[in-house]
Order: sequence, then C-alpha cells, then structure tokens
Amino acid sequence: MPRRSYDQYCAVARALDAVGDRWTLLIVRELLGGSRRYTDLHADLPGVSTDMLASRLKDMERDGLLTRRRLPPPGAAFVYELTPRGHALLPALAALADWGAPALGEQRPTDAVRAHWFAIPLMARLARHFAGGTVHVIDIALDEGAFHVVLDPDGTPAARYADGPAAHPDTVLRMDAATCAAVAHDRFSLAEGLAAGWIAQTHPDEHTTAPATP
Repeated sequence: MPRRSYDQYCAVARALDAVGDRWTLLIVRELLGGSRRYTDLHADLPGVSTDMLASRLKDMERDGLLTRRRLPPPGAAFVYELTPRGHALLPALAALADWGAPALGEQRPTDAVRAHWFAIPLMARLARHFAGGTVHVIDIALDEGAFHVVLDPDGTPAARYADGPAAHPDTVLRMDAATCAAVAHDRFSLAEGLAAGWIAQTHPDEHTTAPATP
C-alpha cells in the first residue's frame, strides 16, 4: 500500500506523513523503553485492534522508524525495536507530553494507565533533581508497576528508560500514580514531594513504608 502524503514541501508535513496516523506515536512511546514483542505492544496499547497494530507496525518498518528481528532460541519470537530515526522522536514526545499535561486532570474511570507512561515527562525532572550527583540509574515503583530511568552523566538527551526495575539501580523512588504525574508534569518538584513525604527514596537494599498521599 503506497504511503499517503500531504504533498507539501514542509518539514512539519513530512514528519506527519510518517508519524501523523493514529497510534503511531504511542507505538514509538512503547518502543522508546526497549524492544517489545507484538503481544506486549498490544497489551500496553489498550484500545488498538490487532489489525490496526499490525498495519501500523508495517508502515513504521517501511518508513524506517522500527525494525523487526527474531530472538535467538529458546525465545524464537519476533521483537520490534526503534531505529535511530525512531529514537530521535524522544524530544518530540517529551514536548507533546508537556503540551498535553494541562488537559490531563484527574484520572477518569475509563482511563487505562501503565507505570512506564510517566517515564518520558519524568526524565527531565529527574535529570534536573540529580544533576551533578552520583545517581544515574533510578527505579520508579508505583502500585501500577515499576520502570527505571537511566540518566546520562552529563544530563544530555541520551537519557533513556525501560519497563521494570533496573538490575543495579542507584536509588529507588516509591510513590503513587497521582504523585508521579504531578512531578512529571511540574505541578511540584521532586524535592518538594520528598520533603512532604509523598515520595519515599531508599537505597535498593533498604525497605520502607508506603509514602504519604498528597
């Protein structure tokens, strides 16, 4: 199927030719956290049909945003992962997250949530808080699940995240989803959340009680 185009000599239009279709940027969001199997993508994109997801993945592979490869035995499953061009969309998604934050409001009963969905806007806040220090690998533990962020030592856009806890985190931050959303979208700082007891910070080997609720 030929790629649709706005047929406009404009960088914005060219970008939207590749990523303007429904679900495409959310697939990028999922793959920014690392390679994923089709079933994992489908599970973390509630609402997408199997036909739509398969079609979008084919389009994105054709447009050079992702690749598909087979895992070695005993896995032998296919996984999808972003190309460098796909990874380059991280700043665009971070900007979209900041732009969309005022519309977030309270979580609606129909709203799905995954812990790692907070990772993209949260990375800049973590980099700001831990700038110049020795903390570079951070576990974020929510009731909905866990993810981890790896900060570049120089605070550059090389920061990245992945679903699940890190093998060797430097620190662990525990909070509820509402607090994580508030920090991620700059409603209050990480330092303020820690001071108020809404966020609990521990060494990976320590145990702590649940943080307070703001």
